[in-house]
Amino acid sequence: MLAPQPFFQPRGTPISVYFRLKTLSSLGHEVDLVTYHLGEDKEFPGLQIYRIPNLPGIKKIKIGPSWAKLPLDLFLFFKTLGRLFRKRYDLIFSHEEAGWFGTALARIWRIPHVYDMHSSLPQQLDKFAFSRSKFLKGVFRRLETYVLRNSQAVIVICQDLLNQVESAGYAHKSILLENFLDFEPPATSAEDLQKMRAQYADENQKVILYTGNFQPYQGIPLLLEAASRLSGQNLVFLLVGDTTTAVARMQEKAKDLGIEDKVRFTGQVAPEQIPLYVTISDVLVSPRLSGTNTPLKIYSCLKSGKPLVATNLWTHRQVLTPEIAILTEPDPQSLAEGIQAAAFEEDAQHRAQAARELAQCEYTYLRYLEKIEEVLIRATTPGGEA
Repeated sequence: MLAPQPFFQPRGTPISVYFRLKTLSSLGHEVDLVTYHLGEDKEFPGLQIYRIPNLPGIKKIKIGPSWAKLPLDLFLFFKTLGRLFRKRYDLIFSHEEAGWFGTALARIWRIPHVYDMHSSLPQQLDKFAFSRSKFLKGVFRRLETYVLRNSQAVIVICQDLLNQVESAGYAHKSILLENFLDFEPPATSAEDLQKMRAQYADENQKVILYTGNFQPYQGIPLLLEAASRLSGQNLVFLLVGDTTTAVARMQEKAKDLGIEDKVRFTGQVAPEQIPLYVTISDVLVSPRLSGTNTPLKIYSCLKSGKPLVATNLWTHRQVLTPEIAILTEPDPQSLAEGIQAAAFEEDAQHRAQAARELAQCEYTYLRYLEKIEEVLIRATTPGGEA
């Protein structure tokens, strides 16, 4: 498995890689993971982690495309090459841009290749404002097409990516596998949860929870502006995630809006702690402003039985409907009205219950196992059909 990310760190693709590894291990497979020098080692039966050498000056990798990834991916390529010369593998399983050389190496070694398509890399150039170069985007598009054409199976994590792969003519290779698994929270008593909640809110206050990073596309300023329109309500906004620097910027924004007493920040927390924050909250919110991938947090929100408020954009509508969530326009007033309805109107609880029932049917660990098995069968069966 080739993962061009810092593994493990609590962010999108590394979380997905973690659950792919966990599932493959539980199915009895042995996996050699080739990844960056950064991150925390994780242990699963049959897993060996091979890291590239430490590169001077590279202590952190930002989310999205970056020039720092060029030398890292070059070292990842040579590390992969070294493993292929040392050991015979049944399959190469590549994430994101590692598919570019993973596909080529799989062809040379005459073994199947699975491409785990977490995003469309040409789209990432726009999403993260990395480059406006038409030439570079064209190169990325051609590389993406090459990977799709030469992989035996393609995992896509949302409906938008599935549509893209189908439009490109590779529907027979694609399998939709949403990232709906959660980390197991530590055993916690009701008393401990009460104490945890008391750190952030009074007994009679409602807790509005956001979890995730503070990248511009996540819409944190929008959420804070909506909060400022609800300053008279008995609400507390709890924002869980991101670095000290990012938190400081949003604290300044809250201060400018005059709501610093209504907003709490935790900074980055361990993934297994997130379900505890969900438990102590009253309303969950996803104010995302752009993007086409479904946010990972959405699946956890559906399982929680808590009212969910999300912006009425395709990134959310791939999974969410008005029957299971409150969908609002991406402007402060609309979002504020949605949060107020979620916190105080009985109908919001009915939607939350419908969401939980959907999740209990569709987003289970057994279903995830079945999908991974389907991927492996499709990749290793002549003709690519299960």
